[in-house]
Amino acid sequence: MEQLTFTAVLNRLFGGAVLALLQALHIPVKHPNTPISNSFAMEVLVALLLIAFFIAVRTRLSVERPGGLQHTMEAIHGFVSDLAGDTISDHSERYVAYLTVLMLFILIGNLIGLVPGLESPTAVPVVPLGCALFTWFYYHFYGVRANGGWGYFKHFIGPQDKDIPLALRILLPVPMFIIEAFSHLARIMSLTVRLFANMFAGEMVTLVFFSLIPLGIPLVFEGLHIGVSIIQTYIFVLLAAAYIGEATAHAH
Repeated sequence: MEQLTFTAVLNRLFGGAVLALLQALHIPVKHPNTPISNSFAMEVLVALLLIAFFIAVRTRLSVERPGGLQHTMEAIHGFVSDLAGDTISDHSERYVAYLTVLMLFILIGNLIGLVPGLESPTAVPVVPLGCALFTWFYYHFYGVRANGGWGYFKHFIGPQDKDIPLALRILLPVPMFIIEAFSHLARIMSLTVRLFANMFAGEMVTLVFFSLIPLGIPLVFEGLHIGVSIIQTYIFVLLAAAYIGEATAHAH
C-alpha cells in the first residue's frame, strides 16, 4: 500500500524506534522499512488534532466573552450529556468525558478521509476494533466498580429473587451465564463490523466514482459519506452509552 505523506514523515522520524519495539515484543513486521502503517499514522493525526482542539478550547474559556470554539465545545458537551442522561440511569455525568472523546475521535476519523492525501482510519478493521475493545473493557470496569464483583456477576446469571422456584435458581445460572458471555463478546464484533463496513464501503464507492467521473457526481457521494460518518458515530456512542448504563445499573 502506498504511503501517505504524513505516514512517510512518521516513518522517517520514528520508524527505527517502532521497528525495534515491535521486534523486542516479537511482533512480526510485514514491511520493516515502513513499520508505521497509514491507519496508525491517521490515528496519531486524529489524536493530535483533538489535543490541539482541547488546548485551544481550554485557553479560550471565558464566562464573559465565550468564543466560537467554546460555544462549539459546549454544544458537543451538552449533546453527549443529554445522550448519557437519557441512556445511563445513574450518575451519567461521570461517563460524559469518555463518551465525548470517543465521539470526537470516531467522527474525525470518519471525516478525515475527505481531505485529499489522507485516509479514514476507521475504514481499517483494527481501528474500530480498538475502539470496541476499549469500550468493552471500560463498561465492564465501571460495572464492577458500581456493583462490586459479586453484584456485577449477578447480571450474568439471571434473576435470583426468592419468589422464583429454587430449582430454577439453581439450574438457570449456568446457561444464562454462557448466553450472556457470548452476548457480551458479540458486542465487540458488532461495534467493529458496523463501523468498519460502513466506512470502508463509503470510501470505496467514493473512490470508484472519482476514478470514473472526476467531477460532479462524486460530490453527491461525498455528501453521503459525511452523512454516514455522522450516523455511524452516533450509533457507536449510543451503543457505548447503553452498554455502560446496563453494566452500572443496580440489579434488584
